[in-house]
Amino acid sequence: MVELKTAAEIEQMREAGRVVGTALAAVKKQAAAGVSLRELDEVARDVLRSAGAVSLFEGYQPGFATSPFSGVICTSVNDAVLHGLPSDLRLEDGDLLNVDCGASINGWCADAATSFCVGTPRPEDLELIATTEEALAAGIAAAVEGNRIGDISAAIGRIGKRDNVGTNLDFGGHGVGRRMHEDPHIPNGGRPGRGMKLRAGHVFAIEPWFWAGPGSTYIIDEDGWTLRSADHTRGAHAEHTVAITPDGPQILTLP
Repeated sequence: MVELKTAAEIEQMREAGRVVGTALAAVKKQAAAGVSLRELDEVARDVLRSAGAVSLFEGYQPGFATSPFSGVICTSVNDAVLHGLPSDLRLEDGDLLNVDCGASINGWCADAATSFCVGTPRPEDLELIATTEEALAAGIAAAVEGNRIGDISAAIGRIGKRDNVGTNLDFGGHGVGRRMHEDPHIPNGGRPGRGMKLRAGHVFAIEPWFWAGPGSTYIIDEDGWTLRSADHTRGAHAEHTVAITPDGPQILTLP
């Protein structure tokens, strides 16, 4: 069942969203060659702790995972694009890093992600990030009353198809509320005019993720979490928690 949130509940989710956005900004500021993924996880952990927020990731174990998640952020490097476990791996100049964070305050959740280059960027990485962020913006713009889930998916998919990037529909956007993952699933591609009708009070995590290559298959590392492109092309991920309101979509995960 997809629940509608009241204006007051959306404001509580915005509070959690500000913490998530602040944590992502702090991680991006500290990310540099020589810094380990575990050190970045500590940066985000400090932000959540100081705000009295609870991590949605630490200890989480969905059906596909072989063990509970061990960090408060996902840190996915280069050809890894989702669910990367924080580790002692140290970043190198030119790495493409995807960071995902989720937190709750007073039981209300928010979820967001960003991708950026470490040190000297590769032009092709900047292009991939730009495509992903444009797709996120297009998906958010389609999240208005009267549209349908398929309109969000189609808006994202059009950008990916235009730029010939790899798209996989297994993992995508989702409802957010008292739990990090609620109905409905929002694939990053689809047909407009299909699926559930959007109403004020719906809150979704909209999250395109693409690979630079045209492939759409992935492998999961031995850690049971890190999702990596099968052809080892680099990936980018962008996500915001968005509320549908009578005044249009509102992004809740800004710092």
